[in-house]
Amino acid sequence: MTLPVASMSAAPEETAPPPSGRSRRLLDLALRVAGGLVAVLGGTLTAVLELLLATLRVGGQLIGVSVFVAIGANIALSWFAHEAVGRRWAVALPATPWFVLMAVAAVRTAEGDLLVTGDNWVGLAMIVAGAMTFAVMGFRQILAPPSVRSED
Repeated sequence: MTLPVASMSAAPEETAPPPSGRSRRLLDLALRVAGGLVAVLGGTLTAVLELLLATLRVGGQLIGVSVFVAIGANIALSWFAHEAVGRRWAVALPATPWFVLMAVAAVRTAEGDLLVTGDNWVGLAMIVAGAMTFAVMGFRQILAPPSVRSED
């Protein structure tokens, strides 16, 4: 009984050539812009989520879950923005829509509606904690030594 033997070719396998320098730079730029857009969208979505959670009650008492969501999400967004865009100022991408939405939530509408009231300690703590998180993450980026990216 003979076993089948896999045939092996002496010809080298064909591989796609590496992208040229210009196309590689365009791809890198496109990925950085896409990462920046995702960071802006993330900042917007987490701000909305945090505002919704700011009024969450258990047994009639406010719970501070939105404060922890603000801290965790803002750390993650700041890190993602820096890694995706590759610039120190990228922390401003998720922070800007977050701050805008927090400011809008603290202003009374024409109908008298208000998302974050002065007597809602969770909402106020969430705004302070989220703002401080973005400030600390931005400050860390300023102090960090420049990263060296390899050109593979």
